[in-house]
Amino acid sequence: MNTTPEAGYDGLHDQPHTIVERDGVRYTLLGTAHVSQASVDAVNAALFTGDYDTVAVELDEQRHRALTDPDALAKLDLFQILREGKTGLVAANLALAAYQRRLAEQLGVEPGAELKAAAVGANKRGLRLSLIDRDVGITLKRAFRGLGFWGRSKLMAGLAASLFADEEVGAGEIEKLKQGDFLESSFGEFAASNPPLYRAVIAERDRFMAARLRQVGADGARNVLAIVGAGHLKGLTEHLRQDQDAPAPTLDELNALPPASNIPWFTIIVSVFLLGGFAWGYQQGGLELGGELLLKWALVTGIGGAIGCAVAGGHPLSILAAFIASPLTPLHPALASGNVSAVVEAWVRKPTYADFLRLRDDTATLKGWWRNRVARVLVNFFLTSLGTAIGVWTAGIYIIGKLG
Repeated sequence: MNTTPEAGYDGLHDQPHTIVERDGVRYTLLGTAHVSQASVDAVNAALFTGDYDTVAVELDEQRHRALTDPDALAKLDLFQILREGKTGLVAANLALAAYQRRLAEQLGVEPGAELKAAAVGANKRGLRLSLIDRDVGITLKRAFRGLGFWGRSKLMAGLAASLFADEEVGAGEIEKLKQGDFLESSFGEFAASNPPLYRAVIAERDRFMAARLRQVGADGARNVLAIVGAGHLKGLTEHLRQDQDAPAPTLDELNALPPASNIPWFTIIVSVFLLGGFAWGYQQGGLELGGELLLKWALVTGIGGAIGCAVAGGHPLSILAAFIASPLTPLHPALASGNVSAVVEAWVRKPTYADFLRLRDDTATLKGWWRNRVARVLVNFFLTSLGTAIGVWTAGIYIIGKLG
């Protein structure tokens, strides 16, 4: 089939778009649907005109690499991920990738295909390519820190559930994706109803991409084609027209992570509760009651973490590590049972290069998460952490009952 656009057709007239002229630069903003062949055709048609010297796309370095480099996942350093505490972030990215894969299988169009077409097309034509979106890791971290305890719990539960989802994507979700933004649609109604999450995932990125476009213009571009999700078109246009602050300070502000509290209140509260409970038990019932509370805590939390690790298909040594680390997890972040058991699992059952190569395909199915050694380490992290959390709450309720 011939996909070469007809002469004189720029692909814009039947697609949502705006044109903004500012500071001597003409910005053509093409709003696309991330699951639409029409959007792919519109991008190719716009590039075919030769009217642009720069192509800007709604991608960051990580997403660009994932779209254009088939071996990107094979280059992951699993131990570095575990050491730097990025296990949850990598798992979340894989969950989003699995969601994309299910969409591609249903619709016959790879989600983000129009962004890939823009990036590849720019390189083929020798045009400057600018990645204007914020790093997805920073976006998720800013969203996470802006949520309260229950909001974080709901977000983590949703991401964890999406790790193992294997069903077709509903028609309602697909329609939202055609009209909006991939990250927003991935979080569903939670993004729309939760202001901190919406601000980080949508509103802040509108400001960020507008600042990046102005920066691109300041670097010498004169006619820029910007490919962005249709959900960003209105906000991005307004910021590009109205914002007066210099781009660099705006980018620094939106790239910064909100300061975490220097006081580990949760650890302090749990430590005081546990030590106070054990001391009270010793005072009231001597070594027998104090020892009983301590033993119950160790057994219940340890068994909870061990069961989670076992469900994840952990090696016996990983299960033992989870059992030992779980009672200590609330006392210090470095002792988190999920990280400890995941490190042991990766050490005992070292992932092969083939595991990394198959990671994208394996994580598209539920069984694949357990079959692939890289993915199973991530499952180990999540389920061990979940089992420990259940054990902590169960043991805490038991101790409270004894104190009463």
